[in-house]
Amino acid sequence: MITELRVPDVLLLRYGELALKGGNRASFENTLVRNLHGALKPLGGGTITRRWGRIQIQPEGRWREAMKACAQTFGTKSVSPAWNTERNLDSMIAMGRTLLANKLQEYPPEARPTFRVTVKRADKDFPMTSGDLAIAIAEGMLDDDSPVLVQMKNPDIEFNIDLRPEGVFAFLDRLPGPGGLPVKTLGRGLCLLSGGIDSPVAAWSAMKRGLKVSFVSFHSPPYIGEGSRMKIRDLIRVLANWQGPSELNEVQFAEIQETIRNGAPESLRTILYRRSMQRISSHLARRSKAGALITGENLGQVASQTLENLACIGAAANVQVLRPLITYDKEEVIRLAKHIGTYEVSIREEPDCCTVFQPRKPALRARADECETVEADLNLGAIEETVVRAAHMERIHPDS
Repeated sequence: MITELRVPDVLLLRYGELALKGGNRASFENTLVRNLHGALKPLGGGTITRRWGRIQIQPEGRWREAMKACAQTFGTKSVSPAWNTERNLDSMIAMGRTLLANKLQEYPPEARPTFRVTVKRADKDFPMTSGDLAIAIAEGMLDDDSPVLVQMKNPDIEFNIDLRPEGVFAFLDRLPGPGGLPVKTLGRGLCLLSGGIDSPVAAWSAMKRGLKVSFVSFHSPPYIGEGSRMKIRDLIRVLANWQGPSELNEVQFAEIQETIRNGAPESLRTILYRRSMQRISSHLARRSKAGALITGENLGQVASQTLENLACIGAAANVQVLRPLITYDKEEVIRLAKHIGTYEVSIREEPDCCTVFQPRKPALRARADECETVEADLNLGAIEETVVRAAHMERIHPDS
C-alpha cells in the first residue's frame, strides 16, 4: 500500500452564512477573498479561486500555517487540505487507501477507529449517485483485515470525495473556522479596550459580525504603569490574528480622573469616568469613520453595569453603542477568551485606569441629568477636547 503522501494540491474552504446573502453574495465572497489574501501575505501569499459554494486556495508553501491562517479568517466555516484525483472509481479508491493509511499512523496499532465514506456530487454528469459511489469506494478501500470499523454516525475518520465540475477532491480533515461574516463587510467599529477578559471578547464578537475593529485605551500615568500599556498592545496583537493589522488610539486620562476626584461626588466617580470615555471615544470614532462604539459591558456584572447606569453611561455617547456580551455569564466569556487566545493575556495582573480613585460605595442608579450638571461644573468638555487632540494612534500587527 502507498503510504507516502505528497503535499496537498489545494485547501478547500467552505463558508456558511455567506451562502444566504442572495444578490449580495458575490460582494461578501469578494471581501472574504481579499481578507484571505491578507492573511496569507505574511506566509508568502497564494492563489485563491472562487467556486460555487467553495473557495480554493493554493498557498505558496507552508500549507499548514496557511490553513491555520485561513481558519482564523471570519466568514470561514471550515478548511480542508485536499488532493486532486482522477474522475474514475479506481483513482478515488487508490487515493482513499493512501489517505487512510497515513491517517492510521496517528493511532496506536491496537486501535480500531470508526470510519465512513462521504461523497458530495456537485457534478451531476458523473454516472453514479452519491450514495452508490460512497458504497463502491468503501468496498474498494476496505477488506476483512482492515483496522477500521464502519460507522455511519460520528465516525472517527471520514474519507470525503468532493466531486465537482472543475475536479475531484479527496480529503479527510476539516479545520473549523469562526464562521460569521468577513471583516469590513459591515463597516467599522471602535472598541473601548480595558485589558480585562470581557472587552477583547466583545471586539472579537463584533469582528465576527463583519466589523473592522479599531481600539481605544485610556492610560493614567503616573497612577498606572507601563505594564498596563504593554498588556493592551499584547491583547491587540492576538486579536489582529483574526482581522489583520489593527489601530490603537491611546488617550491620556489622568487629568480627567483628577478633575473628577477633586470636584465630583465620590459615588459618581466610576460613572463619570465611563461617560467621559464615551464622549472621547465618540470623537475618535467619527475621526476614523467608525459607525459604533463596542464595549465589554455586561448587565449586572459590576456596580457600574446596572440597567440604570448603563443607560446613563450610554447617553454620553453620540454614536451608537454595541454591547455584544450584554447577556453573557462570566463562564461563557472565559470560554470564548480561551478560544480566541486572549485569556492568558487578560489575566495578567495589571491595573486599568478605572481602578484609579475608585469610590468606596459606587452609585447603583445614576441619572444622566445629575451627571450632566456635575460635568458642566467641572468643565470636562474642554479637557476632553485637549486629550482627543493629543491622542496617539499606532498600528499593531499580528503576533504570529
